Amino acid sequence: MGAQSKPAPIGPWGRATAGAAGAVFANSLVYPLDLVKTKLQVQVKPSEATKGHFDEPHYTSTWDAVSKIASADGVAGLYAGMAGSLAGVASTNFAYFYWYSVVRSVYFRYHKSTTQPSTVVELSLGAVAGALAQLFTIPVAVITTRQQTQKAADRKGFFETAQEVVNSEDGVSGLWRGLKASLVLVINPAITYGAYERLKDIIFPGKTNLKPWEAFMLGAMSKSLATIATQPLIVAKVGLQSRPPPSRQGKPFKSFIEVMQFIIDNEGAKSLFKGMGPQLLKGLLVQGILMMTKERVELLFVLFVRYLQTLRLRQLKTATSFAAAAKASAPVMIK
Repeated sequence: MGAQSKPAPIGPWGRATAGAAGAVFANSLVYPLDLVKTKLQVQVKPSEATKGHFDEPHYTSTWDAVSKIASADGVAGLYAGMAGSLAGVASTNFAYFYWYSVVRSVYFRYHKSTTQPSTVVELSLGAVAGALAQLFTIPVAVITTRQQTQKAADRKGFFETAQEVVNSEDGVSGLWRGLKASLVLVINPAITYGAYERLKDIIFPGKTNLKPWEAFMLGAMSKSLATIATQPLIVAKVGLQSRPPPSRQGKPFKSFIEVMQFIIDNEGAKSLFKGMGPQLLKGLLVQGILMMTKERVELLFVLFVRYLQTLRLRQLKTATSFAAAAKASAPVMIK
């Protein structure tokens, strides 16, 4: 649907708020999966020579991780770092949907076209929006990743963890660790939302408001495609933002290429896809629920704006009626 032929009923702030609300709701429902996939992605597979010398537990699967975390730290352990994670989710999605709405509006304004943009253009718009969002929100992601990978005994609050990052050898710039990988990873939401718009046009052509199950299905399908395509980069970014593995003796990785090379050398190329199970399941559920919720919240925004407009119109009519009545009842002055 071209922006010029059918203007969006709500602006960037409304879309951003709707997107952030949907993301927070979706991620709060599946947070344990987010925690587990992070732990699976940062763990180093022990070799035969090093077995029994690792302080950290080793997880063989999603269920094994859930069981061991719950056994060691209780159910609360599955929600470690949740507050920071949801703050990051809200800020990232708010920023993404805001900039995506802005850059799409700018494109239609200067492109002078009412036709749908091509897939390449749609992906490019999503990439620009994602890059802008990452610049502002990556510190929260770094802090959250650190919180999720801390031992229970060393667990710190959000601001304490931020201070720990700043006090490291990277200084304040440590809060932007993994920025390059994150900028490369803007292709993930670009693929996700580009695929969502394209699939929406193909499966539900001309349909403006989707039913909840339709939005869920499209969101799940589009996120699956994006996750499979970008999983090695996701694993590398998590490795950059977490503490370095014991074998590096505290030496942090300098680039996502270095992380990927370390994983290949120590665990094999297949491990670039570790954590794929919970990552994919989380992505399916989150994106499906997010888009389903976002569609509903956007509809509520439209109805709320229309209500305010109707209320304003009634007030203007009432004020006009009072003014007319006052004018009619006023005495006529004879000069």
